[in-house]
Amino acid sequence: MKALTCLLRGYFKASRLPELIAPAFDLGLRIYLASVFFKSGLTKIANWDSTLYLFQEVYHVPLLPPDIAATLAASAELGLSVLLTLGLFGRFAAAGLFILNGVAVISYADLSPAGLNQHLSWGLLLAVLLILSRGSWSADFLLEKKLSGCNCR
Repeated sequence: MKALTCLLRGYFKASRLPELIAPAFDLGLRIYLASVFFKSGLTKIANWDSTLYLFQEVYHVPLLPPDIAATLAASAELGLSVLLTLGLFGRFAAAGLFILNGVAVISYADLSPAGLNQHLSWGLLLAVLLILSRGSWSADFLLEKKLSGCNCR
């Protein structure tokens, strides 16, 4: 019985080892996703006429005029990517990019199966950040830690 107890203790200690890399994994995931969306935003602003054409003729964003949809998409991709990388309002950034990603899938009728899989992967990873993320290597963590001592009633 004592051997089993020791074995179980060893198992439970070892099973916590992956938690040591969780902050690095969280940061890596934030940087990866932010780079995907930031590059897309840079592409949009690099040739605004092409972007407007695509939003008028190819991407059919529901409920929004094409010029507003293009502006919102580029702004969200650039701004929310920076926030996500820093982990500043990280859940807000992840939620915004998750919605943007979903709208992109809905708006582009000719999305290939490979493209759809890529968007699904990004959506799943953004959902992980939205639900589980609050890594200790984020501005949110540092701000919350600093404000926890504040008597803000």
